[in-house]
Amino acid sequence: MTPTSRARRFLLRFAGARSGSAAVEFAFVALPFLALLFAVLELGMVFLVSTTLQNAADAAGRKIRTGELQAAGGTAATFKSAICADMSWLGSDCATNLTVDVRTFTTFAAVTASDPVTDGAIDPTKTTFQPGNAEDIVLVRAYYSWTLFTPLLNSGLKSLSNGKRLISTTVTFRNEPWGT
Repeated sequence: MTPTSRARRFLLRFAGARSGSAAVEFAFVALPFLALLFAVLELGMVFLVSTTLQNAADAAGRKIRTGELQAAGGTAATFKSAICADMSWLGSDCATNLTVDVRTFTTFAAVTASDPVTDGAIDPTKTTFQPGNAEDIVLVRAYYSWTLFTPLLNSGLKSLSNGKRLISTTVTFRNEPWGT
């Protein structure tokens, strides 16, 4: 028997065998299934972080809107702490991954939001903290750096140079007429 005929017989026996077909079919299906499962779980986490960030920025923005933060002499650090307090499930990562930008404008039509990312990193010179006075229009933006593990989701969010993605939220409001 020649090596070619032996190989041909082996391939015919292998093609006709049914004892391991379930294992082979599972091997074909397992990788895409697990990738899809992890992508769904990670997308859920991104939505959870995004929703939590939005709610935390709304709650902290309320302190600016009512003048409570200004009356207490609040700073960017205390505002950031107020947001992180509402995102406590993220642990100590919140303080290092969160960036806030608070600006005042004269009219709603004048509100513009420039991109704070330069060369793949948040540029602190492009953010400021101006909570304003009574009846000022205020733009609050919060940015949270988040690490994605599923490569399929990488194109959906803005990329930073450290491999993280940027989740952001924006709140715009007119300060209440406190003190009048």
